Amino acid sequence: MFRLLGILITVLFAIATAVVVWPQFFHLEQTYPFAQVVAARGAVLAAFLVVAVLALLLLLAKPLRGFAASVLIVALLGAGATGVIGFQRGFGSDTLPAATDTSIRVLTWNTAGDEVSADEIAGQILDQSADIVALPETTEEVGEQIAVLLREQGHPMWVHHVQFKPDVVDGPKSWHTTVLVSPDLGEYAVIESSEDGTSNTGSVPSAVIMPVSGDGPTIVAVHAVAPRMEDMAQWQSDLRWIADQCPEGNFILAGDFNATIDHMAGLGVDGGDMGYCRDAASRSGNGYSGTWPSSLPALLSTPIDHVMASPSWTATGSVVIDDAGGSDHRGLVVQLEPAG
Repeated sequence: MFRLLGILITVLFAIATAVVVWPQFFHLEQTYPFAQVVAARGAVLAAFLVVAVLALLLLLAKPLRGFAASVLIVALLGAGATGVIGFQRGFGSDTLPAATDTSIRVLTWNTAGDEVSADEIAGQILDQSADIVALPETTEEVGEQIAVLLREQGHPMWVHHVQFKPDVVDGPKSWHTTVLVSPDLGEYAVIESSEDGTSNTGSVPSAVIMPVSGDGPTIVAVHAVAPRMEDMAQWQSDLRWIADQCPEGNFILAGDFNATIDHMAGLGVDGGDMGYCRDAASRSGNGYSGTWPSSLPALLSTPIDHVMASPSWTATGSVVIDDAGGSDHRGLVVQLEPAG
């Protein structure tokens, strides 16, 4: 009886391991609760290692050795597969290559409303020499304060902004998304459907800004709703909308996707992760470095903030900024070069 129970537990553990390690194979990557579990691959890896240690201890009990050995094998396979995925995506680098005449740098940082001051944000923009900055949960007023500070330091940037329900006084900061763009890329304007919400993410706003002059890329500052149990349908819709914002052409997506690369399976086209756009961090050695929550080490937190670019750009480096400045998100900066 106990032998059969052990076999059953081992089989169920093996199935759970397969689903947790690669939910895309079972088409469960956007399904509750698997979407939440796969988001925390660092924690999953740690859990497999803990199970493996417990199984090693159980090997000391002779009647349980067969059961313990089978659990140990499954746990090690799960840990190994998770580690291989982490190795492929990159466990983190902390430097960017030197900027070139043709490179651009893109910074995204969910500032959690008023948790990060304009001075701190401007300081990071200057430190990183950013040309494009996506700031979910940052108001237009703060964006203008940042622009003034940058102008005084000889780093001018234009401010663009989208707000949901602007008629609501003192609404939540999550209803704001601000974008700053260097004038070196040309003049930009927010498209009408972003401003009036007729084509946008559903609960929190994204901003699509297009070049009015110059040959710069179309920029999408992304903010998708978090995948809470009651918001799963909206979250899935947001991800589909974001993928649709990167057709063929010259596009850069940056912001808080509230999704990892795993959640995006099936949303890419021709090798892209979201539409034709490709995740820059996972292609430059930082795909496993988490940005949320900032209270946990980067390897145990979740990489839900992204910079993605169409094939007209090549990612040459990326950095997850360790100092979150009071926000629950770390910032991410990426360097891109024109492809070819």
